[in-house]
Amino acid sequence: MPARTFSFEFFPPKTPEGSEKLRAVREKLGALRPEFFSVTFGAGGSTKEGTWNTVMALHAEGYPVAPHISCIGTTRESVRELLNGYRQAGIRRLVALRGDMPSGAAGGAGDFRYANELVEFIRLETGDWFHVEVAAYPEYHPQARSPTDDLANFVRKVKAGANSAITQYFYNSDAYFRFVDDAEALGCSVPVVPGIMPITNFMQLARFSDACGAEIPRWIRRRLESYGDDRESIRSFGLDVVTDLAEQLLVAGAPGLHFYTMNQAEPTLALWQRLDPQR
Repeated sequence: MPARTFSFEFFPPKTPEGSEKLRAVREKLGALRPEFFSVTFGAGGSTKEGTWNTVMALHAEGYPVAPHISCIGTTRESVRELLNGYRQAGIRRLVALRGDMPSGAAGGAGDFRYANELVEFIRLETGDWFHVEVAAYPEYHPQARSPTDDLANFVRKVKAGANSAITQYFYNSDAYFRFVDDAEALGCSVPVVPGIMPITNFMQLARFSDACGAEIPRWIRRRLESYGDDRESIRSFGLDVVTDLAEQLLVAGAPGLHFYTMNQAEPTLALWQRLDPQR
């Protein structure tokens, strides 16, 4: 069995205080020796500078890093500039995404429409220099017309040159395994790494999930609702739920885990200690 891939995601901090906090967080999580840290990219490049600065800070500290590149609202020239900059810095991995439309932008703004076009462009410009990750949606992208269309979109990204994929977070392992089986049936055999979202704040999680289409199973939602403002109970129950999910995935052969850290160390560290993934 190939070595499993464990990775952690950050978003670019917007304040000096946030930058100091992230420095401490990455020091703690860096001790776990992840395959890479990924850094998100805002709608239409709204955090382009923040992404670049965060990526370069991580890279300068010796951490393997995978910048997100979002193509909606961007031009070929601006993406080419980013690719050249990352390549010159010696960065070898990217996360290529369609991304969200900037607020108030006209539909179809920019030179790219879909992530497969971005992947094709990366390969055209840089050959095999970058290991390219793409997104996968076990519970289907909220804007997909149908599950069949969504799966076809994923296959197009892989055929365009993606090396592997990271999923949107989910809490139903059956959705993940069905997605992987369906993709493999279409000849798509790249590693699909499950995205893992720790549960620490129910209202925040519900808001994220409603926006991105990730389902919170009814039994989990009702239990979380029942705790009200009892944050300790929410965290304890959430840790049990997500640990069980991650263990199911690893035991059944998932190729690793990608943790959505929300720029916090403790929830991911607690999960890691429960899982002991290096054993």
